[in-house]
Amino acid sequence: MLAAAVELADLVGLEAVTMRRLAQALDVTPMALYKHVTSRDELVDGMVDVVVARIEPVEPDPDWRRAVRRRVLSARARILEHPWATDAIITRTHASPTVLAYLDSLMGLMRAGGLSLDLLHNAMHALSTRMWGFTREVFPTQAVPDDPDEREAMYARFVAQYPNIVAMATGAAHAGAGCDSQAEFEFALDLLLDGVESQRLAAADRDNGTNLR
Repeated sequence: MLAAAVELADLVGLEAVTMRRLAQALDVTPMALYKHVTSRDELVDGMVDVVVARIEPVEPDPDWRRAVRRRVLSARARILEHPWATDAIITRTHASPTVLAYLDSLMGLMRAGGLSLDLLHNAMHALSTRMWGFTREVFPTQAVPDDPDEREAMYARFVAQYPNIVAMATGAAHAGAGCDSQAEFEFALDLLLDGVESQRLAAADRDNGTNLR
């Protein structure tokens, strides 16, 4: 049933997946579904579990950053297969055993790399949604008018009022093309992991200095 719900969401989107529509797809009555889940929310919880369970595990690695990176990028690959999963994960109100196991595995990779519990706590917060393979943008994209005169006037205002935005939009390597979301995700992930590692090394140096006194 859950696999069928995932396939249906892939076709029609999460919002369109109702108990009635899923029952039609399975050629059963809606009441038959309630033998397996008690509500649509529980159904979506199970759908998230299906996706999370498909995230590939990683082998132990002496470089904890490399291990975490592979695990997170595997999560991203699964999320990209099911675009609806992003909203499903964000709207969940509790963590299932499957979700908790994934979180625990990430923490285990970090602890094996020597992160203290305090640093581990901060690192998990810093990763935020990135641990699931996606990032929520914090700024909107400006809509461009269809009318050529209005579009030219808007550009002129932007050049005068927001020179740094215009400089980035026109001068960056991908100017005039769509952003490379995968490269941008990996850039931010690497930046975070390298920053956490620098904190770990700094703490180790402080501890060594204390022990030498």
